[in-house]
Amino acid sequence: MPFVISLPSLPGRGGRGSVVLAVVIAVLVCVSVLTFVVNRVASGNQADGSGPSNRDYVDITTVALSHSAATRTAGASTGSYTEHCGGPGTIHRNADNVIFTPRISDGAMHVHDYVGNLSTNAFSTDDSLAAAGTTCANGDRSTFYWPVLRILDGQGQDMVFGNMGRILEPAKVDIRFVGSPVTHVVEMPEFLRATVGDAKELTEPRAPSLPRWTCTGYTDRITDLYPVCPQGSQVVRIFEFPNCWNGTSLSSADHYTHVVPATVGGVCQQGTFPIAQLRITLTYDVPFGARYANDTFPDQLRSPLVDHADYIDVMTDEEQAQIVACVNSGRNC
Repeated sequence: MPFVISLPSLPGRGGRGSVVLAVVIAVLVCVSVLTFVVNRVASGNQADGSGPSNRDYVDITTVALSHSAATRTAGASTGSYTEHCGGPGTIHRNADNVIFTPRISDGAMHVHDYVGNLSTNAFSTDDSLAAAGTTCANGDRSTFYWPVLRILDGQGQDMVFGNMGRILEPAKVDIRFVGSPVTHVVEMPEFLRATVGDAKELTEPRAPSLPRWTCTGYTDRITDLYPVCPQGSQVVRIFEFPNCWNGTSLSSADHYTHVVPATVGGVCQQGTFPIAQLRITLTYDVPFGARYANDTFPDQLRSPLVDHADYIDVMTDEEQAQIVACVNSGRNC
């Protein structure tokens, strides 16, 4: 139906005055409508209101150079231990989260990518994880998972929760454990749960540390927004897990307080012990100019601030000892 403005005749004026006023009001209405549309795009929701926002993206070339890492001391553990746990074609998926919503199918309300343990789902137990197969070349049965990344091209949809877009597998999955800049690390216990980021950070901020993003060729520029990379550059997603364990608990009610990040200087707070820090780095071949976003809860609007990753340690004592020995001795294994 066409949009029509109907105006009464104005006292003391002829038909021409009415027409002029009608035109002026029509123009003002059109400007108001256009302003609303522009503001809606700038405020960032897609037409279906599911996000992400234009403000969720940043040109990586405009991001300030990152600060230098913590200064190493004589007692630092400078080594690293890399695991080869798969990539494209070896990832399995579900919408579960055994740490946050155990025994609830689709409890995450968004899809996760998994590497490592082949059996992880909402109903996994310590025993089932320890008995399962793994994609890790060294036999580590630990589970590593994070929300999928999607290209927002209208070619795919999570039929249950409405996260639109075609799932993009990471071109490279780098899993490694690194040491502390100020001290040696101790072994983490089997079945320790750890999380970086929070799936509800947009509406209920609480995560002590957030994942970060960058682009290949620009890794000295780190952001918590989705980076827009130059042509030929890949999107890089970085998960740096907390690395100070309370020494007693495998988990906690809020999933954070039993293992927390070190201070900016790399020191663990009193009552916690330094463990090797898990770093997961994912590299994606995002088509140049393509819009992309991770999966989220519906009310989190595909925001990059709610990105997160989870880890359950299912290493044997021998495997854990190998990591600690490598990291503490300064070797790259």
